[in-house]
Amino acid sequence: MEKEALFYEKQGDKISCKLCPHNCLIQVGAHGKCNVRINKEGRLYTINYGEITSIGQDPIEKKPLYHFKPGSNILSIGSFGCNFNCGFCQNHSISQGRSSSEYIPPEKLVEICKSLKNNIGLAFTYNEPSIWYEYVYNASRLLKETIKDINIVIVTNGYIKEEPLKRLLPYVDAMNIDLKAFNNKYYKDICGGSIAPVLDTIKMSSKQCHVELTTLLVSGENDSSSEIEKIAGFIASVDKNIPLHLSRYFPNYKMDNPPTEVEVMIKDREIAKKYLNYVYIGNASGIDNSTYCPKCGNNLIEREDYYIKVNTKFGTCVKCGYKTNIIL
Repeated sequence: MEKEALFYEKQGDKISCKLCPHNCLIQVGAHGKCNVRINKEGRLYTINYGEITSIGQDPIEKKPLYHFKPGSNILSIGSFGCNFNCGFCQNHSISQGRSSSEYIPPEKLVEICKSLKNNIGLAFTYNEPSIWYEYVYNASRLLKETIKDINIVIVTNGYIKEEPLKRLLPYVDAMNIDLKAFNNKYYKDICGGSIAPVLDTIKMSSKQCHVELTTLLVSGENDSSSEIEKIAGFIASVDKNIPLHLSRYFPNYKMDNPPTEVEVMIKDREIAKKYLNYVYIGNASGIDNSTYCPKCGNNLIEREDYYIKVNTKFGTCVKCGYKTNIIL
């Protein structure tokens, strides 16, 4: 469904999109870099409003969120389009082209969420939620107004401007933000963006809602010790309690680098743990990803695949009384 977009300015026949830091200047009949916002006779329209390509109930740990409602399930939906073009994208079929979709209005989402059992809320994921902004904003607001204690989760690359982010954050309970690397060359050459706006999003969002971060470690690109030190050092400067998920890369889409060596990931985790209280490894079997108390080492959350056992009350260590950032 097409809907007039938010956050744009007219510049003659062209339109300057103000949603993300690309600041696309779009000619009549053309799209922005995200491929879902089009200039139609001097007005900017989004073409993916309510168009859902994927929908399903997932464990919250798949987002990944390890410190937010552990062991729960969340309805997860996605559309098509993205403002990055990452060479390794595992969802490139929906992020880099228009896929078959079904229009589901926000009101229908409310009905679906109400009908589900053991469901804590709604996650916008699979493709980039920020370029689906109008629908994400309207649906989140309606869900919050209609269903008591519902949780809204955003899984995002963080490439969004300050004004739209500020408008959305009051309706968001948790975010997983990709911090793809800590150098602008990687962002430019491999992802088609820049790092500074992502860092700003992390800083701003962590003050407003629960935030966890994910870095996909691509072999030979961003998995060096020095890169991990920079990533972990930045996160610690914001909050050392922000969980960092180091995810294993496998060849996909346009990138054929070999899979990340698990030994390298384990070494990188040890480096990151010098700065951060919680560091996890994803997409690798046989790794201990339980959560331990930073003060006494007590096991707070046992994890084995998607088997979860919570050993804490109110997010506080029952052994030493340390207060964690775990939201139960």
